Parts: sequence; C-alpha cells; structure tokens
Amino acid sequence: MMEAVLWLCCRKLLPHQPRALTRHTRCLSSCVGSPLGASPVHAIGTSPLLASRLFQPSNLREGIVGRTGEITCKSQRLMLLGGLIHPSNPGCYYYLPAAVRAMEKLVRLIDQEMQGIGGQKLDMPSLCAAELWRRSERWDLMGSELFRLKDRHGAEYCLGPTHEEAVTELLASQGTLSYRQLPLLLYQVTRKFRDEPKPKFGLLRGREFYMKDMYSFDTSEEAAHLTYQAVCQAYTRLFARLGLHCVQVQADTGKIGGKLSHEFQLPAEIGEDRLLICGNCAFSANMETIEPGKTDCPQCHKGTLTESKGIEVGHTFYLGTKYSHIFNASHYNAQNKPVLAEMGCFGLGVTRILAAAIEVFSTTDAVRWPGLLAPYQVCVLPPKRGSKTEQLTSLAEELCHSLGKSMTGLKGEVVLDDRTQLTIGKRLKDASRLGYPYVIVVGQSAAKEQPLFEVCCQQSGKTQFLSRDGLMDLLSQVETV
Repeated sequence: MMEAVLWLCCRKLLPHQPRALTRHTRCLSSCVGSPLGASPVHAIGTSPLLASRLFQPSNLREGIVGRTGEITCKSQRLMLLGGLIHPSNPGCYYYLPAAVRAMEKLVRLIDQEMQGIGGQKLDMPSLCAAELWRRSERWDLMGSELFRLKDRHGAEYCLGPTHEEAVTELLASQGTLSYRQLPLLLYQVTRKFRDEPKPKFGLLRGREFYMKDMYSFDTSEEAAHLTYQAVCQAYTRLFARLGLHCVQVQADTGKIGGKLSHEFQLPAEIGEDRLLICGNCAFSANMETIEPGKTDCPQCHKGTLTESKGIEVGHTFYLGTKYSHIFNASHYNAQNKPVLAEMGCFGLGVTRILAAAIEVFSTTDAVRWPGLLAPYQVCVLPPKRGSKTEQLTSLAEELCHSLGKSMTGLKGEVVLDDRTQLTIGKRLKDASRLGYPYVIVVGQSAAKEQPLFEVCCQQSGKTQFLSRDGLMDLLSQVETV
C-alpha cells in the first residue's frame, strides 16, 4: 500500500522515470529494515534492522586499524575495529551510527539524573566572545589550550572548552532574580574544544569531544554546598546504573577555579591520573593535591595511602562568587537586597565515559558495553546460505519480528544479521566486536521437534540453549533506556 501511494504521488511529478522510482522504493523498504520477503507495511515499527544495511562498511576488518597510525589503548583499537569511530584529524573522530546510539542512551541517562535533581537543559554557543574570557582573565590564563579565531570584522572568539563565563553572563543579563527562583541548575550536553598538544587514547583525550556541563546558582554558601552534594550523589547513581565503580577523589580546582573540587575517577591501568586511596577510611585524592612524599592519610591519620591510576570521567567544583562577582549575577534576598549568587560547576565527559567503559569492560578482541549503553541489545544469526539448515532462515526472521513486536523494550533494539553469505563463525566474530549483549544463533538445534536457540551472552561469555519460552523469559529482563 505504501509503495502504491508513493508511486502514484511521484508518478504525477516524474511521469517519465518509473524504473528509477521503483528502484528507489525498493531501497527505501530495505532501509527501514524489512527482512527478506517482508512487505514494507509490515516492516514499519516491528521489523529488525538488517546488518547488511548498517553503516559499518569496512570497519569490521583488521585493515582499518593498521591505517590509523599509533594505537595507544584497547578502547581506541576496539572502537576503530568495530566501526564505532573513524579518524578525521589528530584528536578528532567521526562518531559512526552505533557509537551515536550508545551516546544518545548515555545522554538520556544523564538527563534523567540531572532533571531528577531539578536540572534544566539548555544549549549555549560553542563560539564564545573573547571579551567574556578577558573579563574573567582566563583568555591569557588558558594559553594555547584555547582554539582562537577572528571573524571578518576582526572580533576575537574561542571555541568553548567550558562555559562558566557564558552561563554567568546569561544569568546576569536576565536582571536580578528573586531568592525564590533559586537554586537554579542549568546544564547542556554539547561539543567542547581543547587544543591538546598530543591527542592520544582515542576518545579518552581528544581535541573535540562531548561533555555535560551543569552550572548552579544558589542563595548562600550553605545552600550551594547542599546543591554540590546533590549533584555528586546524582553522579554516583549514574555510574552505579552503568556498573562503573568510580571513586570520588579530592581534586585541584585548576584553571576553573573555586574553593572545592572533586573528580570521579574510574580505576584503570591506562589512566593518566595518579590517585592516593586510604585503606582505613573513605579518603581518596588526586596525588597533585597531596604533599609530595606523604604516605599517611590526612583524614584518619591511621591508614596508609596506596597509589593507583584512574581515568577522570567527571569533575565537580564549588565556585563561590568567582564568576558571579565578575559578571554581577545576583538575586534579591528575603530582605529585598541584591546578593551575588553562589555558584557551582559540574562536568561529565560523555564521550570519555563511552571509551572508558569499553576500556575497563572489554576483552582484547571484543567490545563489552554497560548493558544500558549497548547500541543494540540483540543480534539474530540465521543459517548460512546453502547450508543444510537454510530452511530455518524464515524462523530467524519470524523470531526477530516477534521480539520487536511483543517486547516494547526491544523495539528498535534487534538486528538481523542477514549477511548469510558469511559463515556463522564469521558473523559471531563481528557480533562480538560490536558488543551485542545477546547473540541468538538459529542453527541445527532449532531444527529439532522442540526447537532450541543458541544464546551467547556477551557480558558473561556464557552460551546456553533455550526454548522459545526460555529465550523470551531471558530477554524480558533486559533493561533499556
């Protein structure tokens, strides 16, 4: 029906191109994921995506890694090999469709946690006026880390690595707020730019990356500390949902400034930060904040500080009035007098979290995602074309339809690997590189009177044979976001 309507509408406009239009509608049907033999109408909403249509043309081959220069860590190699990213120029990457799906899921989780504590999402310009940065004296302080440029009129700008100046100027431009409107928590998820001298580790240290940055405005120092604690707790919940065992450590305020700072560090051998953790109490710190040579804990004075490495995935700052004073961002208090807002700044490295999770979860040859971030949850492998079990192809297609239709959580999460010219083994290897949590092989055991499906659980590395009911029970427990 859809093809017929499209045909009639376009025929009136292009009466002399029926063959080209027919080819186009066939391609359109394939793009929306219609499996072999399925009609386009049936395909909409319930059909799985076809592996042959995914935009990962040659990236599932070892050759791509050999052409990208120095590979400095596991996550960089796996993301290149799996067709998640593709190099553009030093420190910059194309984020390919599977990586974008994972990132969108992470952003949805971040939205849930930030909005759960009252955060409001906005979007600020990446092109930041030099005048704002000069007022905060960071134009010179940031040095060569800033990407600087001039427009045709000679006005100077930078590509924003962070947005303290911009958000504070925005608040100040709205006039003086009432204390009843605070606390105000404004956040964005956007591209950031830093001119790293030596980009490395793929998405862990680049020149262009995605970050979530939140800025808080409070009525008093006491209220600002409560907001600070609420955001830190939200970060802890987020990482717990992802299964990432991050450590909140005492940190330096650096070029952001302020009175208090913590980093959320994911322990990893590839990590560039050196951490000191007490074995007796909850104290932990970035080594740069501790007196050189000190080994006893400054908090409990009993435990010994042991060193480890970590990847910084989050950073929080209590700024006080450092920026509100400069830009005159204030509010009226209960006595109707103007008072400077107390500020906080809270960052999450969105693309860094993706790469860090792959770094710590994955094996040498296979991507392992936090379950909530996997680009797709399920991949179904039909038999190889020409094999003795080729007749089971229709069973594999029907299974995909059933999963997408009967389980709302799996809608859009099922991929049918229709590249049946390849062996099951080759497709299993590709599936492992992409990190599907569940891979279902429709093979010899499915030809029995009581069909059994071979289910490979990627996170655990275990394989089990399940009836259709058993399979449905297993997949009904899958959590998606």
